[in-house]
Amino acid sequence: MSELGRLWAGWRADYVASVSAGEDTEGTGFSSPFEAIGRGDRPDTETFVLWRGEHTYAVLNAYPYTTGHLLVVPYIPGAGPDDLDDATWGELWSAVRTAVRALQAAYSPDGVNVGLNLGRAAGAGVPGHLHVHCLPRWAGDTNFMTTVGGVRVLPETLADTWAKLRGVWAPAAG
Repeated sequence: MSELGRLWAGWRADYVASVSAGEDTEGTGFSSPFEAIGRGDRPDTETFVLWRGEHTYAVLNAYPYTTGHLLVVPYIPGAGPDDLDDATWGELWSAVRTAVRALQAAYSPDGVNVGLNLGRAAGAGVPGHLHVHCLPRWAGDTNFMTTVGGVRVLPETLADTWAKLRGVWAPAAG
């Protein structure tokens, strides 16, 4: 079995280093892109926020694993579950349930991955700000490009994904 290769994205190095170091990455006084997006200084159409609640929001992953890959994020930073109050924790999981319904309505996937990466060693890209990944999956969704080329091909733009999911988000909550 061959090892999955890597697609060079050197332009991300400064961003990843600044987030890992806890620096202000957007020039807004926040320590992570999640806090800057949560504040809402830029329109949701630019940041691809799908929904905003009282304690959490849902946003497309800017570096998706598959089309439809979204994140449910608390407005306040916390590295783990014990860093969130009960109201935030409850809304987070309610929003995850709605996210799964929206993904099912928009994409009719064969399955959905839902997960947390807690801590740098677990793969957390922003280790100080817990967030839940929700992404649709299909049987056999590893294709030629992934298997041979070691890269993923996404068939639609983030803007198209945002419009599709935003369109089904509210009905999915019912």
